[in-house]
This record gives sequence, structure tokens and C-alpha cells, in this order.
Amino acid sequence: MSVAYSSAPVQSPVSTAALPEELASIQADARSSSLPYAGGVPPVLAWKLFSTRQVLLVDVRSNEERKFVGHVPGSIHVPWATGTALTRNPRFVRELESKIGGKEVVALLLCRSGKRSALAAEAATKAGLTCIFNVLEGFEGEIDAQQQRGKADGWRFHGLPWIQD
Repeated sequence: MSVAYSSAPVQSPVSTAALPEELASIQADARSSSLPYAGGVPPVLAWKLFSTRQVLLVDVRSNEERKFVGHVPGSIHVPWATGTALTRNPRFVRELESKIGGKEVVALLLCRSGKRSALAAEAATKAGLTCIFNVLEGFEGEIDAQQQRGKADGWRFHGLPWIQD
């Protein structure tokens, strides 16, 4: 289901000093669990924080995925991997830091199912970005018993805004 969304959020970097309460709690849980990044955020909370301009949303999927599957309006795009072979982007961390505006900016990373974005969040954290979260479930969700996505979880499953160009 595509939801009409007339204007993308205009966002300025949000520093860790202004970490929303919900994310502070998620971050504390992640630290106590020794998670290698700031934590996992459910899609509905991710949309709430993004749509109210409290965080940046970064889509780490390939150009092809965004074009053919859809994307969240107003999200920043920094591919973790490129092309149909999903070749790892060696400039990912530099591009991410540049596009979000610094190492201490709060950003939520989104991929297809939440797996690549977790790897990307870990790499960014290891490189010194201090507040990088993973959007759980991803844009399309996990594959079900019928080998289909989007039937049980994911951004689109929850009816959150997205567009397809």
C-alpha cells in the first residue's frame, strides 16, 4: 500500500544531546546486552521519531531496491552495498557521516529486513559514529513460509508511509 505524502521532512542533524527518551531507553538496553550499535527500533516508533523530525532516517538498500520496491519519502540514501550483486560499498561510513552531518547525529538505518542495516550500524559505530540505530524488521520484513516478504512484519506491513518512483 502506497501512502501519499506531500512533503518530505526537512531535517537538520539531531545530536545525541537531544536523544529522544524512547531511544535513550533502547540505547541503555543495547549497552546492557553488549549490542555493537545503539539499538534496534521498531518501525512504528522509527516513523514517529522521523516524521516529527527527532531523528534522521537513512535507507541503506541499493538504488535498485529503492527504485523497484519503494522507499520512505524524505529518507537519506547511503547504500551499504550496490548493484544487483550487492557489492559492499567501501565508502559507506564516510558517506553516512557526510550525509547525516557528523559523528554525533542520531540516525536510524533501514534495509530490506533489518539485517544489512544492523551490519551497517555496527560498522558505523566501530568507526566512531555514536548514535546509530537499526530499524527492526526492515522495509519489507522477513521471508515467510511461502517465500514472500511483507506478510507479517516490516515497514510496509505496518502501513507506514512509502512511495515508489
